[in-house]
Amino acid sequence: MLRHFTALVTLVTMHGCFVQSAHAATPKTTPKPASKRMKLLVVGDSLSAEYGLTRGSGWVALLEKQLALENRDAVVVNASISGDTTSGGRSRLAALLRQHQPTHVILELGANDALRGLPLGMTQTNLSEMAKASKAAGAAVVVVGMQMPPNYGRKYADDFYKLFAAVAKSENAALVPFLLKDVADAPRPETLFQADRIHPNAQAHPAMFNNVWVVLKPLLG
Repeated sequence: MLRHFTALVTLVTMHGCFVQSAHAATPKTTPKPASKRMKLLVVGDSLSAEYGLTRGSGWVALLEKQLALENRDAVVVNASISGDTTSGGRSRLAALLRQHQPTHVILELGANDALRGLPLGMTQTNLSEMAKASKAAGAAVVVVGMQMPPNYGRKYADDFYKLFAAVAKSENAALVPFLLKDVADAPRPETLFQADRIHPNAQAHPAMFNNVWVVLKPLLG
């Protein structure tokens, strides 16, 4: 018996092997899957397209800078077009989803619908369909709300404001209640708008960014 054991030790030594008992085997570990890179797609109008601003000063650019500051593996695609409506955004969304395969979609549209007096039912339907398509593509959705001044008619302004919350609720999306909070309702709002009194100036965009960020950040994980 001792002879057989000595021969086994010699054989193991010759082959440079190390024999462990079954009870002392090293436990196997499952490697953690690599985290998926986040891609945030912003589909908006002039409020997101840096209309009248120096490039890199709008709220979308500030979002990109914040993500980099937090060392997040993320890229921001700003697909916003000045003057765009919900119909325009809906017509081009499918191609954007295929091209960019976003993990998050931020829908900032509707203001131009209201400025043109378009039916609010159409605006709501377009936003709902955009949210549905984005979710079907695997993206989390943020709906960005807007308000219109009362000179458009109190009922129209109220109904317009409420439709964003209705879309967010029906599509289980996150909601930014009002993109221009702390801008349009600031103590001296005229100092935060460009000469046209419609488009916010660069000083306003940090507040706009903050309004989006407090809603978006919990969705980033």
